[in-house]
Parts: sequence; structure tokens; C-alpha cells
Amino acid sequence: TSLQAIVESDIPSYSEVSKLTTGSSVQVKGIVVKSLGKGQLYEIKVNELSLVGDCPSDYPLQKKRHSQEFLRSIAHLRARTNTISAVSRVRSQLAFATHQFFQSEGFVYLQSPSDCEGAGEMFHVTTLPIDNINNIPLQNKTTGLVDYSKDFFGKPAYLTVSGQLSGETYACALGDIYTFGPTFRAENSQTTRHLAEFHMIEPEMAFCDLFSAMDNAEQYVRYVVKYVLENSKTDLDFFEKFVDKTVKERLDKLVNQPFNRIAYKNAIKLLQEEIAKDPSIWQYPNVEFGTDLATEHERWLAEKHFNSCVFVYNYPRKIKAFYMRDNDDKETVDSFDLLVPGIGELIGGSQREERYNILIDKMKEFNLNIDDYWWYLDLRKYGSVPHSGYGLGFERLVCYVTGIDNIREAIAYPRYPGSAEF
Repeated sequence: TSLQAIVESDIPSYSEVSKLTTGSSVQVKGIVVKSLGKGQLYEIKVNELSLVGDCPSDYPLQKKRHSQEFLRSIAHLRARTNTISAVSRVRSQLAFATHQFFQSEGFVYLQSPSDCEGAGEMFHVTTLPIDNINNIPLQNKTTGLVDYSKDFFGKPAYLTVSGQLSGETYACALGDIYTFGPTFRAENSQTTRHLAEFHMIEPEMAFCDLFSAMDNAEQYVRYVVKYVLENSKTDLDFFEKFVDKTVKERLDKLVNQPFNRIAYKNAIKLLQEEIAKDPSIWQYPNVEFGTDLATEHERWLAEKHFNSCVFVYNYPRKIKAFYMRDNDDKETVDSFDLLVPGIGELIGGSQREERYNILIDKMKEFNLNIDDYWWYLDLRKYGSVPHSGYGLGFERLVCYVTGIDNIREAIAYPRYPGSAEF
């Protein structure tokens, strides 16, 4: 938050003023008084001023509007701008409110590493001498396959893409748990919605079915948004003025309006009827049972049809992960996505498959190596319980609450394909 300082020419240290340039650090002592100017309630009438750190003329943040693309190139300085500093404060409030919500609901906070879905999109971690391929140990020279028994962990290892599977192990022991930490996906995407490094919030709840998980997800989103509305008023005023004129209205509506729910099959019917009116305006006009909804489909449901947040549940099993519980119809699984206006998917969740034999059959169907998941299967073998959970991309939540349109501004140092300078 900025505060105007008024320096009269009669103070002893007035000569310091001539040394000040944009970016300089100063220390002032004075009296806080009511401001006669517009846009602020108070200002400081300075009695003493000292220059703490001067700033040369090549300082890249001058008094003009800078593009976010340029600011990413000086990410170590961009937190000094009004937009990024406001985003950072709101992000901090959302993180605090996240812990407050789950702790108040009796959840245990778990720091959980794990491998999960998307095996083809993981970053490989190795200490093998990749800069000198002649020294990489091989199983045999004929196949050229790497001998990972000589690597640090004695097997292939990857950066985590989710804490879910390990989270399930603790939920089946402690009851309700949640994880909140960094995740990594090697998805070669340059869109405004994707990062290579981001943070996930992943609750797992024992003795919980699909609809109870949706209840919890709705309660969580309402809680953290309400917290920001009550505790980040100055920053929300800034976003409303300079970023998204509807941001406070949109957040108020989320807090006070019930979330809708619709089965995937019915959502497909609604989309088919709408697309039939004019297929030319849709990038992906071919929608049928089994279609993995695109962002334009998700946003139409949330923004146009329901004009509110909406849960879409019971997706086709063939487009969802192996661990999601099969429904009796043999076509769908107990899964859900939470779609929100302006973003599309914010949360994805499911009831987990707790039946041992059915899970083994699904893993074979999905061509997974059962031996790699022996510990995951043990949860179903030894005292299995119904359990559910979901994952929320924290940076997408920051985008939604602040109104910023690019996820690269929702994190301090964005990492994405071709960019890891900081």
C-alpha cells in the first residue's frame, strides 16, 4: 500500500530530496495527518528524510505502464509494481484462508510427494552424467537402455505431479487430510492457463462419497473467497479499477449464490442443442458422450447457461483416470469438475475406487504395471474404506479472485516451456 509523503523545503534534510530518483529507498520520520488530496485518507508530513539506497537512471521500472511480458523478464523486480504486489497480497490471504478452512474442519495437513496421473508429462530427475552420454551406464549396449540401478534412487524418479495417491494412504489412516504444495508437469503448453511449476490443494476424505466431496469443495471455495472479500478490500478495489471491473460483483455472487450441479450426460445434451444453433462460432462443435469438454464448453455452461459455478459429475470412464470409482452403469465414474465463470475448470475430483479386484482389473485395462502400485493396492487389501478427494490449482484460484487473465502473473517466478531464468 502506498502512502504519500509531503516534504517542506524548511526541514534540515531537504537537500536529500534532490538526490531522489524513481526506485530510490528512503526513510522518513514525521506525523501522519489527514490528506487534503484525493484518493487517500492520510499522508505523512515529513520532519526528517534520509536516502537509504539510491537508484541509477537505468532502473527498468520507470513511471509508465509496462507490459506483463516485459515484467516477466525482470521478475526479480516486478513485485514492486502495483499489480504484482496486489496479486501477492491476495495470494497470501488465499493461502492463509486455505489452511484456516481445512484446520477448522478437522483436516490434517500432509506434506506428500507422489507420482500420479500423466506419466508422460513428468520431469525426470537424475544424477547420471547426461552431459557426457558416453559415461551413462547402460543395461547393455545392444538395447541402449539406461541402467537406473546406478542412478541416485536406484530406479527412475520424477518430480511430483500430484500428492493424491500418497494422500489417500494417510486419509485411510487419519480420516481427513489435505496437501498444499508445489507440483510439476512437463506439458509443452504456452497458454495463459498452464505453468510447469504450480501449487495444488488436494484434500482426501475417508468415508466420503462423491456428493460429500462436492459439498466440501463448494464450502472451501466459498470460504476462501469470502475471506478475501473481507480482508483484501483495498487490493480488490485496485483490481476492480484497473484489471476487472466486475471482480467484486463476481466474487460476491459466488459467495451468495448456490452452486449448480448437472450430470455429464445432461451437460452434453445442453451443449449439443446450443451448438446446433450455429456450429460455426465454436472451435470444437463436435460434442457427444465421451467428449472431453474443452474450455469453451466449460465456460458456456458456467457463464451462459447457468451464470454461476456448476459441478459437472459422472464423466465417461474412458476419459478419466484409473483410480476413479466405476458406476453401476459401466459407462461412467464417480467424478466431478467444478466449472467457474471466467476460468472454466477450477477443481477436479472423484470418489476413489476402493474395491480391490475392480481396481486391479482397471489397472490392467489402463496398461499400468501393477507392481509399481503395490502399496496403493494394499489400501484396498487391508481394511479398505470408501474415500473421495479433489484437486484445485492454486494459481488458477488466484487468477479467478484477482481477475488477472494470465496465470504467469499469479506466481512469483513463473516457469513454463523455454523460461526458467529465475
